[in-house]
Amino acid sequence: MKLAISIGDINGIGLEIALRSHENIKKICEPIYCINETMLNWGAALLGLDIPKDFTCKECGDIFEIQAGVSTKEAGELSYVSFCTAVKLAKKGKVNGIVTLPINKESWEKANVPFIGHTDALSDKAIMMLGCDKLFTILYTHHIPLKDVSQTIKIKKLTKFLLTLNNSLHVKKIGVLGLNPHAGDGGVIGDEDFKIKKAIEKANKKLGKKIFKGPLVPDTAFTKKSRKEFKYFVCMYHDQGLIPLKALYFDESINVSLNAGIIRTSVDHGTAFDIAYKNKKPSTISYLNAVKEAINSSLS
Repeated sequence: MKLAISIGDINGIGLEIALRSHENIKKICEPIYCINETMLNWGAALLGLDIPKDFTCKECGDIFEIQAGVSTKEAGELSYVSFCTAVKLAKKGKVNGIVTLPINKESWEKANVPFIGHTDALSDKAIMMLGCDKLFTILYTHHIPLKDVSQTIKIKKLTKFLLTLNNSLHVKKIGVLGLNPHAGDGGVIGDEDFKIKKAIEKANKKLGKKIFKGPLVPDTAFTKKSRKEFKYFVCMYHDQGLIPLKALYFDESINVSLNAGIIRTSVDHGTAFDIAYKNKKPSTISYLNAVKEAINSSLS
């Protein structure tokens, strides 16, 4: 089982996580790290870590000065090239899937990368799912301003999203959150929830079974009682799903791209610039879980 590892922002904690996790990772797969050896050697030296002899690299990217904890154009370019290299390996069948370490979106912007993040760069049809074995949240919209979310809620578009999700996920029950407080309170607080309800009905009718339930009232959707009924939740916007998930399962959560054409998983945390290259030993749990999920997806 081969996995390509996109190294993420070299100025952050990605390289440290990859180096510290290698001995565990190599026991369950054959990792190929998308980074050139010069940058790898420099980063390892700054970290005071030895590079394992079997730390296999796929050469990519330019050589430049690592600036720990700083957003730079050069780091943005390398993280994007690393990601694209991993994707190419997967599309050519050289690896079974890819795992991505964290990027910095500001660095991508400085590098003029025309995407906001990994999921957007992977495919405009990809669905972002985040979570762990206890809870998964699926985002209807990704990285867009909150003021624009309401405009994206259209019956036809959401119905198609739900049907695509079902084809990718194949589970028996998925909760769908409303948008407004109290799921609109019968139209008193906005009419978007009527559209969500209609999309749920149309999707279930098309499937011939009630896979989707909702719209759920957002402020009670993630209570203990609700989580006993649902493991998967469709959320209308980024923070609606990420705030409860990270409050409950921050260290162990991962990011999974559904309907992307290739298997792609990722850590569900950022570059942690504040602790980069400071020998703080960042948690590797999310990374290990992402690798395990990529392997499981390849086998299913």
